[in-house]
Amino acid sequence: MNSIVTLNDTNCPITTSLAIAEGVGNPHASVIKVIRQNIADFEEFGNIGFEIQNSISGAGRPTEYAILNEQQSALLLTYFRNNDTVKAFKKALIKAFFEMRDELNKRQAPAENLSRMDILQLAMQSEEERLRLEQEKLKLEHQIEEEAPRVAFAKQVEAAPDAISVAQAAKVIGTGQRRLFAFLRQIGWISRRNEPYQTKIESGYLDVKLGSWDHPDHGLKQSVTALVTGKGLSKLQKLWSERDQDHAA
Repeated sequence: MNSIVTLNDTNCPITTSLAIAEGVGNPHASVIKVIRQNIADFEEFGNIGFEIQNSISGAGRPTEYAILNEQQSALLLTYFRNNDTVKAFKKALIKAFFEMRDELNKRQAPAENLSRMDILQLAMQSEEERLRLEQEKLKLEHQIEEEAPRVAFAKQVEAAPDAISVAQAAKVIGTGQRRLFAFLRQIGWISRRNEPYQTKIESGYLDVKLGSWDHPDHGLKQSVTALVTGKGLSKLQKLWSERDQDHAA
């Protein structure tokens, strides 16, 4: 079976932006950029899942990739200019999806055509596949949780219009910047490196601002500045007030 196309948890044939980038000979960064710039078009054919893959060496930055169904992958290929490599991969991808659908049809053959031993073997294979997928899912969730502080900013290309710095938020709340940073770490909004957790970004409480600076020895370095949104500031004021009440009690 062609590895370009696999099955997800619901037995739906899928491929990934990594496989497509490799197949058409484009950098994966440019492929994922095309998906994000046209996300509304892709989601007309279903929700797109984004997952994280660590570098093989363990030294590089984790890579975020998209999981695409047959219609979404076909749409993505229309954004690439045709050349011999792209045309060859289009045919290979179509063939891979066809083979996967054919394999699924064979698996779903009427049970009366199968012997009891065949049915037992299929049931065992199905259970083994379910357990394998469950283990992979748990492993991936654990990896995403561990990497969240370092990759949270990857999904944010600019700060929200109402976002303010932690120092400004501290002034509004009526405390100091260091005390507010400590409080944010205590309540699980930011990591020890003061980087927002992805869940708080997705909740609309925090945002990030990307910058760069010139290190005298190591050259250009990237900086990540945590920002507090209007929604986050409102929530923080409430939590800070409750904190003061607890201390007073």
